[in-house]
Amino acid sequence: MLEKLQIIKQRFDEVSDLIIQPDIITDQKRYVQLNKEYKDLRLLMDKRELYIELTDNLKEAEDIISDGSDAEMVEMAKLQYDEAKVGIPKLEDEIRFLLIPKDPEDSKNAVVELRAGTGGDEASIFAGDLYRMYTKYCESKGWKVDTVDYSEGTNGGFKEIQFEVSGDDVYGTLKFEAGVHRVQRVPQTETQGRVHTSAATCMVFPEAEEFDVEINPKEVRIDFFCSSGPGGQSVNTTYSAVRLTHEPTGLVAQCQDQKSQHKNKEKAFKVLRSRLYDLELAKKNEADAEKRGSMVTSGDRSAKIRTYNYPQGRVTDHRIGLTLYDLQNIINGDVQKIIDELMLAENTEKLKASDEHI
Repeated sequence: MLEKLQIIKQRFDEVSDLIIQPDIITDQKRYVQLNKEYKDLRLLMDKRELYIELTDNLKEAEDIISDGSDAEMVEMAKLQYDEAKVGIPKLEDEIRFLLIPKDPEDSKNAVVELRAGTGGDEASIFAGDLYRMYTKYCESKGWKVDTVDYSEGTNGGFKEIQFEVSGDDVYGTLKFEAGVHRVQRVPQTETQGRVHTSAATCMVFPEAEEFDVEINPKEVRIDFFCSSGPGGQSVNTTYSAVRLTHEPTGLVAQCQDQKSQHKNKEKAFKVLRSRLYDLELAKKNEADAEKRGSMVTSGDRSAKIRTYNYPQGRVTDHRIGLTLYDLQNIINGDVQKIIDELMLAENTEKLKASDEHI
């Protein structure tokens, strides 16, 4: 283990030196990449120091115990020995996980899109519930949520809503939420008290930086229109909303959240970049399917991933067969416990796959 960590230390020293070089600082793309690598390696360096300390403690304790001349020292050494014996395997597991190559997308911000699926008005109401669940969850993580575009349902909620989330490791966390979410409950619109099943789709894109995707402005058609929904006279009478159509792919991105046409255009371009980036990523992931094949984050948008059953107060994640009887807290933003289990399942898969390499 120490040999592997020594190789990592060499790279850490190299990166530490590189990020202060003037030519690297002026190359934004390279600088961002190296900064991210530095952060990840710094974590491994902290674990390395702890590992060296524990192995030294173990060796020292063994020497004192084998010498055996001072009974009091032997007692203390036994405690130190037991502590190191328990700590070292745990630390080795943590280090093994940290040595798994990270997905470079995980540290990015994300664009999330919720769409009402089957179930009419009730599906729109459910999409609204999911939006509230995610905004509360993001607030609890200290992440910033920015609405980009939305279309309201006739009886509340949203036919679709798109929002940006910025913070630390946003995409790496929210990517587990992509797929079809189902709800089983008595709709507000139902007079007979019958339980209905409705659905909403959640899509999560890594937010692309300008240097990730280059868009040729000549290939983008820009349309301006009046914003709909709340916002007062200025929003509804000025052509502030922006729709972008990327002609080679047919991808569309629009934004009507800001009063300024310029700000809406900027946000719409951000979403268009992310959609194009996601398209490239999907192709790459398909090519790597066997290598990366994971049930947890397959990215299949038609896959039913989770059911929220109101009569039984139960939430089931179908990918890992997890059932929790805590629907009220989960729908109020306490999604972390599910994401933790999904991350654990994916990390276990990754460890299995990389055991022969690590």
